[in-house]
Amino acid sequence: MSATELAPAAPAVGTDPIIEVSNLTMRFRSKRSETVALDDVSLTVRAGEFVTIAGPSGCGKSTLLKIVAGLTIASEGDVRLYGQRVTRPQRDIGFAFQRSALLEWRGVRKNILLQAEMRGLDKRYAQRRADELIELTGLTGFEKALPHELSGGMQQRVALCRALLHEPRVLLMDEPFGALDALTREQMNIEMNRIWRETGTTIVLVTHSVPEAVYLGSRIVVMSPRPGRIVETLTPGLPERRDYGPTLADPRFARAAGRIRDLLGATHAPD
Repeated sequence: MSATELAPAAPAVGTDPIIEVSNLTMRFRSKRSETVALDDVSLTVRAGEFVTIAGPSGCGKSTLLKIVAGLTIASEGDVRLYGQRVTRPQRDIGFAFQRSALLEWRGVRKNILLQAEMRGLDKRYAQRRADELIELTGLTGFEKALPHELSGGMQQRVALCRALLHEPRVLLMDEPFGALDALTREQMNIEMNRIWRETGTTIVLVTHSVPEAVYLGSRIVVMSPRPGRIVETLTPGLPERRDYGPTLADPRFARAAGRIRDLLGATHAPD
């Protein structure tokens, strides 16, 4: 794995490794065949980083995230979270899935508080934390709204609040904005940059989108088509605060996006 330094790194991050992935291989076997989803993947994520993982469909991005979360066990290799080997689902992380998966009969606040009920959190703490997150994500005034009364972007904000309710040090995001329209996706990217800056949460996000990977990432991991391998890691060197228009016009953004597209190839480059 090589690393391309496009410019001096912008956000300061901790020196302690939070996530350590070593020589990870994942095979899926059936009666007739074997598919290698990931091949010898190694990656370290440090405290306070926002790492984006870009790659084509089927390259194992989502599988990698699920292995880090302990939702899937790798065929070979080792994963450590906070220095401890991952062998089962991890309760002290947040996970935002591709779909919001809200309960249709519960309003915004009650959907967020479902996390507290499942974890047995103190009710007063959970209610106070839910109110903070509702304000942070611009959902004030919609506390009792049901999912069908919300836009797709607002539903994803609720799911994000739910994932952040217990104040995890690590948030894993599995293409949570992929189903949104372009404008809403841009707004959610702006929101995520702000949340990252204000909370200091370590975030790993997988995406098909090159612009999303560059806009959000303090570091960008580029993966090959299946079997998924890390082909290069880029540091775009953009400032920590990223206003959308100026960031997209920044030459550093263009260089990073161009490099990712070159690595993926014209037939594999995400939109």
